[in-house]
Amino acid sequence: MSDAYDEEYGGAGNDGPGADERTFAALPPAHGRGFAQSWWGQAWLKALEDTALDLQQLKAGRRLARAGSVGAVSVRPGRITAVVQGRDGTPHRSDVLLQELSEDEWDRFLGMAVERSGHIAALLDREMPPHLVEDAAAAGVELLPGIGDLEPECDCDAWDHCGHTAALCYQLARLLDQDPFVLLLMRGRGERALLDELQVRSLSQADAQLAAEEETHDAPPEGVNAAQAYAEGAVLPPLPPLPALPPEPGLPPALDTETDPAAGLDVAALEFLAARAAVEAYRLLTDALASGHERTPVGRELTPGEDAVRLAAGTPGEEIEARLAAGSGRGLDGLALAVRAWEYGGQAALSVLEEEWTPREESSARARAALDAAWEEDERPRLHADDNRWTLVDADAQVRHGRDGRWWPYRKERGRWTPAGPAAQDPATALAVATGSE
Repeated sequence: MSDAYDEEYGGAGNDGPGADERTFAALPPAHGRGFAQSWWGQAWLKALEDTALDLQQLKAGRRLARAGSVGAVSVRPGRITAVVQGRDGTPHRSDVLLQELSEDEWDRFLGMAVERSGHIAALLDREMPPHLVEDAAAAGVELLPGIGDLEPECDCDAWDHCGHTAALCYQLARLLDQDPFVLLLMRGRGERALLDELQVRSLSQADAQLAAEEETHDAPPEGVNAAQAYAEGAVLPPLPPLPALPPEPGLPPALDTETDPAAGLDVAALEFLAARAAVEAYRLLTDALASGHERTPVGRELTPGEDAVRLAAGTPGEEIEARLAAGSGRGLDGLALAVRAWEYGGQAALSVLEEEWTPREESSARARAALDAAWEEDERPRLHADDNRWTLVDADAQVRHGRDGRWWPYRKERGRWTPAGPAAQDPATALAVATGSE
């Protein structure tokens, strides 16, 4: 798995004697969010929910998982294990078993995968495309669990899935969302071992193809065989390390000289712009050196009005702030509100503050599904919907749905809706921030 994933989720490395086991640190409470966002994570939960005989135990498991009662999760071939705190605080060792693939099944899966390099590229991007599962099934290999495949064991002595094993399954769905290699490890192969086997097979296949080509030609072909070059690409030497990030932004040159400025040149404003340019360059460099930056989409260019808010967030003097307020057409109060939004989430937060939009049918359906899943039925608050904004009835709290699918908390202050915090992935968390009950 990637270094960024290991840092965020606490997974043990894939090298060395512990390569057949990974341990993931306990995840924070789910705050009402859905446990599985990916289709393969949802397939995992469907296997659980279709198997369990007691729906009340599933509901109890969801509550325990949401409350953060599941400890560190150990994943190894054929089994996942965690200590789960019951509602009374009693710890229970809980295991869920999944049958490993046989050597013959792994051989068929690896043979299929080496013929379709796109499957492995998708896995390395932490995706499990449906056609990978379909091609594996066509080769007689079932990757995803089905009804009855998730076998529970718990020291609470339940004979079926109890709240503790259900909570473990719900928590594992969150790990599967981030990395489908977790499922392959349960089926019997860790990421490193799997990729090493694929590389050996790729090289063997390339050598065989090259030998066949040489047999059919009197003279060896010029250049390098494309299949062999592709297979050997995985063993190229690593790139040099990235440069270290400077401890702070650089200082722009001082403009306080003995020479009088040119007519109409505002030296204070120019110095402020130079200082903000240095800060922005430092932010861009920080982002570029961050793990996973290459997968981050490029944002659109700021409009002049948005750039005025970005500059105002740099605490300019009163004169420059007044110029930015006038130039952006917001006035001082409007600019202060925009700066508050910007500090919570930049360009996206500013758009949510200033734009009211009507979600299309598909977006509206996803938003309402998120709202339905965020609370238990008997705990769901009363919300009034108006376009992309949901306001708590009889309270000065509101959540706004951004075009990117995130939820933004707002509260009414002095008769005006004001940003109350950064975005959340689910409406329950955002509303808790808006009401101050987080």
